[in-house]
Amino acid sequence: MSEVGPASVVEVARAVDRAHRESWSTVLASVVRLTRDLDLAEDCTQDAYVQALRTWSDGLPTNPGGWLTTVARRLALDRMRRETNLRRKLPLLVEDPLASDDDEQPTDPLRLVFTCCHPALARDSQVALTLRLICGLTTREVAAGLLISEPTAAARITRAKKKIAAASIPYRIPADDELPARLDAVLTVVHLVYTAGHVAAGSELTRADLTGRAVELARMLVRLMPAEAEPQALLGLLLMTEARGDARLSDDGELVLLADQDRSRWDIRLLAEGVSRATTALERGQGRFALQAAVAGLHVTAPSWEKTDWGQVVRMYDAMMVSWPTPIVALNRAAAHSLVPGADLDTVLAELDALSNEPALKTYAYLPAARADVLARLGRTDEAAQAYKTAITLTANETERRFLTHRLATLPA
Repeated sequence: MSEVGPASVVEVARAVDRAHRESWSTVLASVVRLTRDLDLAEDCTQDAYVQALRTWSDGLPTNPGGWLTTVARRLALDRMRRETNLRRKLPLLVEDPLASDDDEQPTDPLRLVFTCCHPALARDSQVALTLRLICGLTTREVAAGLLISEPTAAARITRAKKKIAAASIPYRIPADDELPARLDAVLTVVHLVYTAGHVAAGSELTRADLTGRAVELARMLVRLMPAEAEPQALLGLLLMTEARGDARLSDDGELVLLADQDRSRWDIRLLAEGVSRATTALERGQGRFALQAAVAGLHVTAPSWEKTDWGQVVRMYDAMMVSWPTPIVALNRAAAHSLVPGADLDTVLAELDALSNEPALKTYAYLPAARADVLARLGRTDEAAQAYKTAITLTANETERRFLTHRLATLPA
């Protein structure tokens, strides 16, 4: 494989990090197709990245993902040849033997998602395993994304892997008659992959590798099931969110809320496609992703933040609470309610305080941030300051932490 000259330690580290973000799921999925063994595939994929750190100083490959896939598959073949129980391991994930060639296949990541989201696995295990394998997130990052403890995340991932092996769950895209029953879990996980890209720890506000992977998977699902409303809705939702990406950061790298964004910086092409897909989905039904896409559509089609139809936004969340009554939806509804002209902010604050008792929101920074905003608007500055401090403590993203710190510092004396 061709290379591009010697590289420094720093250049190698950056290249490997970039390859991990861009190619982890593709490399892993290709190795899984060969080994039919998730643990073996993950070990060999990790070893390939370690080998990259050791050898890329001699010259960075022109196709890092291809290099990693080749090395990981060779490592896997070596391991399999050494195993005396090879014949027992191979059938664990039954699939068309013609799919075991060396070439990467574009549907490999989608195959892996469907494997992780098999109905034999508990829903919470499906999500944790997909975030670990598809996104390459650490167990700590999985825990943060799911608002659970790190030991709980580790246990879910381990249980899911053992179940896949014990139940001989196939590594394939389901047949047409199986797809509807499997769809909701896959859509949920793809959405969580995208969300994980927006709650990433560190200095970057978003992780483009995760958001890009989610959009790619959503497009695959639309192609796979073109008549279904919810894949269209999910893709529309993600595209409308992506369209606002450049406007979320100021020129000096600070967070800009939707209310203050320069709408001329939004990507008109992505917006048009997103709105079109959301409209198509809503014409076919009102599933939870169609309703979320409707909320996004209300935001992006409003002439300005002030002219957003907040009453309609709240009604969309009311509909979501019927079919998908989660604490996050309730929090978003309360935040939207606070922006309805003439809203009783004391009532909104009571709604937010009630959500403080939800275990899933105990470490969720957006809840105290929302409380801080409402308290500040009520003139309860000391309580708002305390709420902002709590949100800052819970926030792992440096850009968001700076934003909240600025909000705290600019509260009226």
